Amino acid sequence: MKYLSVTETAKKWDLSERSVRNYCALGKIDGAFLTGKTWNIPEDAQKPDRINKRSTPTTLLEVLTEEKNARLSGGIYHKVQIELTYNSNHIEGSRLTHDQTRYIFETNTIGIEGGTVRVDDIVETANHFKCIDLVIENAKKPITEAFIKELHRTLKNGTTDARKSWFAVGDYKKLPNTVGDTATASPKEVGDRMKELLFEYNRDKDKSFDDLLDFHYRFECIHPFQDGNGRIGRLLLFKECLKYNIVPFIIDERLKLFYYRGLKEWGRERGYLRDTCLSAQDKFKVILNYFKIKY
Repeated sequence: MKYLSVTETAKKWDLSERSVRNYCALGKIDGAFLTGKTWNIPEDAQKPDRINKRSTPTTLLEVLTEEKNARLSGGIYHKVQIELTYNSNHIEGSRLTHDQTRYIFETNTIGIEGGTVRVDDIVETANHFKCIDLVIENAKKPITEAFIKELHRTLKNGTTDARKSWFAVGDYKKLPNTVGDTATASPKEVGDRMKELLFEYNRDKDKSFDDLLDFHYRFECIHPFQDGNGRIGRLLLFKECLKYNIVPFIIDERLKLFYYRGLKEWGRERGYLRDTCLSAQDKFKVILNYFKIKY
């Protein structure tokens, strides 16, 4: 696909460049994305309605996009950032409390009383907030290897792992790893298996709840990165829920063991993982109801 610059698009639509940038920042132009500080706009993108004619956001993605761009505090964007980050990191071993996670998001500081906190937990928490922003900004786009690697690079940037010569931040693993006692794809297999997974997943435009879970299961079986696979996988799940207007779900500590069992058994029995995620989905619906967001 060919992409146009802000200047070219402004001339094409007879708008100011500032208006075009505002449309991009508000998520009004499908497929527009940033490279550094430069917007890339699909040549076939449709001119949006004027900003002063915009309708009230209705879908969760529209609300999250608007609240993120407005830096709104106390809304569902705020809630998602804290709940998804805390729970996804916590089930992977982070020792930060829910309050500490919230303080980092709200104030970029952390309070510690009578104990110690791992620096990596703090760094990865701050990084996970950035990953959620990437997910919202790229929700409508197909999943690509480049995007998956960008998420991993963002999550692990500045961590202890990033200083290890054998740990490939933002790239596929160099050493074999396992999930519990289950073998995963070998390093030399990862590239081909990821390409196959993405080709098969992206060729169908419509997705069901089970399609998203099956993608998650296959991604975790490959386990493409040295570390961070669970968090990247759950971020991708959240992204696809936003894209297809499926109610998202957040796996918390209460559902952790059921979630792991569901992944392990998915190839034989899909009900375990499906029921676990539907239970988490019901909990997320309570949040949507509170903020009066339709689903």
